Amino acid sequence: MIEKLAIVAIGGNSLIEDPKQPGIARQWDAARRTCEHIALMIADGWHVVVTHGNGPQVGYILRRGEIAAREGIHDVPLDLIVADTQGSIGYMLQQGLDNSLRRLGINRTCATVVTQVRVDADDPAFKNPTKPIGGFMSEAEARKFEAEGWQVMEDAGRGWRRVVASPIPRSIVEINAIQALMLSGYVVIACGGGGIPVIRNEVGSLRGVYAVIDKDRASALLALTLRADLLLISTGVEKVFLNFNQPDQRAIDRMTLEEARQYVAEGHFATGSMLPKIEAAIEFVQNGGPRAIITDPYNLVRALHGETGTHIVPG
Repeated sequence: MIEKLAIVAIGGNSLIEDPKQPGIARQWDAARRTCEHIALMIADGWHVVVTHGNGPQVGYILRRGEIAAREGIHDVPLDLIVADTQGSIGYMLQQGLDNSLRRLGINRTCATVVTQVRVDADDPAFKNPTKPIGGFMSEAEARKFEAEGWQVMEDAGRGWRRVVASPIPRSIVEINAIQALMLSGYVVIACGGGGIPVIRNEVGSLRGVYAVIDKDRASALLALTLRADLLLISTGVEKVFLNFNQPDQRAIDRMTLEEARQYVAEGHFATGSMLPKIEAAIEFVQNGGPRAIITDPYNLVRALHGETGTHIVPG
């Protein structure tokens, strides 16, 4: 029986540490470093299911597809792009985890599940795209792409990005396969990029839709479904800040559900950046999850021991 289960959600941007140098070799380096810390969690006695973001990677593939389309090569639908990134990033994490675990003397098999996540066809998000994807741009570049049909927005003071719909995840189609692998001792990588968004059509068949599911929301759903002991969200900062990037910014070590809701209401967290992470933590804890932690990849184990990170607890 599994004693401690953690869902570890890795941000897609954490695999691209320098937006000016997003090459594959650097993504490999970042993935390997992240996997070293996840492997230490496993060595510390945690059973881990890994999820990951894919925003920058999806954006690059979309842009390549648009350029290729000018030469008569068919474009790639967004649902297939999410599936592509589940495979490619999953492969990087599988290999990185396998190597890191072997160095620690741990013999575990890692497996990636290409995961579909059902959303509602009438979700209001389809009429109000807010989910940033792709690399950062200047406003001038963004306006140029907007003229070509993109929808763009400014992203938390970091630059401009393309945005797509981000519907709420309702259920994970492959949940039985994920659970079976987990219970058999595999280190599972699932719900990559929030999962491939699908709906049930009028005859009950699954069909992909043009959207991206927030990976933190999908990770919270996965954690609740698997009754995890911890939702651990790995992002670009060691702790969550109030008044982020302001002269009076303040790091938060611990927040209760009531405090987290209050900070959200006060507008402390940026849409498309920290807000969905806080909302995912709230979703997990208010529905029975023991605790959630937000920190960066290099402090995962320290955060588990209570030495750093922002801890969201019931009260």
